[in-house]
Amino acid sequence: MHHDLAAPLAQDAVARLRVRDTVSLTGRIFGIRDATQIRIFDEGVPPPVDLTGAVCLHTAPGVRRRPDGSYEKLSIGTTTSTRMDRFVPGLLDRYGVRAVVGKGGLLAPGVAAMREHGGVYLAITGGAAALETLQIEEIEQVWWEDLMPECLWQFRVRAFGPLIVAVDAHGGNLYADVTVRARERLSGMGF
Repeated sequence: MHHDLAAPLAQDAVARLRVRDTVSLTGRIFGIRDATQIRIFDEGVPPPVDLTGAVCLHTAPGVRRRPDGSYEKLSIGTTTSTRMDRFVPGLLDRYGVRAVVGKGGLLAPGVAAMREHGGVYLAITGGAAALETLQIEEIEQVWWEDLMPECLWQFRVRAFGPLIVAVDAHGGNLYADVTVRARERLSGMGF
């Protein structure tokens, strides 16, 4: 099933999502990466914006500063999520984030946090930076520019996706399902 959702996300919208559904997002999403989350969690600096209901995109965008101080988007791609898995429980529990968008999936703690706190992991196709950049209409705000390009970014998006629900709020995990099926097929071939 496909869902067109407005970000920030309502809890009931997240609860309707199931593994293998697709999602397109319109509204406001936040770009985060390792350095952003290290500042929040390891250094204890609270985010300078309310993340309740937020969708967080794992990214460190390529941008150019305009004369007026705003940023022009050049290339906004997505990075691998597994190395940032340790931050997922805190994003959901402490700050009310409802969705994380990335590639490569989450580790067991991140998957468990999605179920415990009612969140979803939305997978994006790797190598789709050109499309992502077009679907991000504007860089609306940037915090912690000293971390460039791993600042905290606020993007306005339209029809961002399609994204695949890879981990849902009910314990569904597309990556685990694929692994089980692959092992079954390999076993059937004598491996």
